[in-house]
Amino acid sequence: EHRYNPDFKDLPHDQSKFNGRHKCSGCAYDHGFALGQAKSQTLSIDYSMLPDSQAGSVRHRSVQAAFARGYLDGVLASYKPS
Repeated sequence: EHRYNPDFKDLPHDQSKFNGRHKCSGCAYDHGFALGQAKSQTLSIDYSMLPDSQAGSVRHRSVQAAFARGYLDGVLASYKPS
């Protein structure tokens, strides 16, 4: 579902096999966003829980940067009235 979302095109490229290579950075963003909305004080991401993705705008994008952006966006969203 994240393949063609242009919001991920400005994330840095990362093909390191130790940093979630070929994993969906959009899903990493969603995980970070959920933790941010909950204002979780313990942050972690298990790359094995992320689906593989090598298509579209999430191809070779940093899952760390996506996760961090998601967390920040989630924290900011938690302050907005529903």
